[in-house]
Amino acid sequence: MSQAQPPLALLAEMSHRCPLRCPYCSNPLELDRGSRELDTATWRRVLSEAAALGVLQVHFSGGEPLVRRDLAELVRHASEVGLYSNLITSAVLLDRARLGELAAAGLEHVQISFQDTEAASADRIAGMAEAHEKKLAAAALVREAGLPLTVNAVMHRQNLEHLPEMIEMAVRLGAGRLEVAHVQYYGWALINRRALLPTKGQLDRATSVVEEARARLKGVLTIDYVVPDYYARRPKSCMGGWGRQFLNISPAGKVLPCHAAESLPGFDFPSVHEANLAEIWYRSEAFNRFRGTAWMPEPCASCERREIDWGGCRCQAFALTGDAARTDPACALSPDRDVLTAARDDAEAPPSDFVYRQIGGAPTKTTATS
Repeated sequence: MSQAQPPLALLAEMSHRCPLRCPYCSNPLELDRGSRELDTATWRRVLSEAAALGVLQVHFSGGEPLVRRDLAELVRHASEVGLYSNLITSAVLLDRARLGELAAAGLEHVQISFQDTEAASADRIAGMAEAHEKKLAAAALVREAGLPLTVNAVMHRQNLEHLPEMIEMAVRLGAGRLEVAHVQYYGWALINRRALLPTKGQLDRATSVVEEARARLKGVLTIDYVVPDYYARRPKSCMGGWGRQFLNISPAGKVLPCHAAESLPGFDFPSVHEANLAEIWYRSEAFNRFRGTAWMPEPCASCERREIDWGGCRCQAFALTGDAARTDPACALSPDRDVLTAARDDAEAPPSDFVYRQIGGAPTKTTATS
């Protein structure tokens, strides 16, 4: 058996269905249809197995988790087996009655994504009319219910100039935490990279804004900051390392080391229909393939940071080099570092049109703004 430690967190993707059509959607290119989603009984079993495995918290996510009518029942079961529950939502389907039902079931935290601070721009990015207004109303309901709120601000070249306003909006909404998350470029976001990737100048200005706000709002708002890897000198520790702290379950029941791992070819990711979570976590080939450091090529194998960044992101390595086992090109020491040059050049060109995510239909575009 592997010497891996138990995972700390489970991302439970309840559904890939979503009323938004975000051009940076982090779900896989091939979405699970509603008819393939795990039923209530299976999710209850999986949550029990997660608690027994040592998982401490479950993040109910999607797509949009609120499309599931059994969400409150699953939140209640998570609470009963000792899991801290967090709802990650677009919030456009969240009303007072639904929130009350979830709070009564034991929900402990809500995380709402925002596309911008101006309604017209936010709705254009989300691909849904009146989305921003609904999000603001839902955030007010969350705080009225006494639940902690995190604002998730997905930032890119078409909204980054509004970062100061995004920070102030989070304070105004009563959020305790703001995640300033620059788009990461794999899956659907890679298709839209030219529309979304900021310039180095934009990124530097955003970093200064975050540093100033952290100092000014200390004790009021915690700000997490995730920069785009394309401008990094060292890769991030993606998910705390492959198969080290985190597991993800897709709507159809595939068990993954991260939400984007289905983009990797040649992997037979196990399903909750085939084995229990402990067996999958400790024994499956998929979870052990990039776990630890034995798999690493040079320069990772001899790098003093190999147990800090764990080789970076496997999905990004594949997206940029075609080989998931290569050193992440986000690292300045990577032999494939030059593949980022063309991408950074794209950021200096006029942005392309958005290609919207659309379930069950052909991709649609909207005109870009600079």
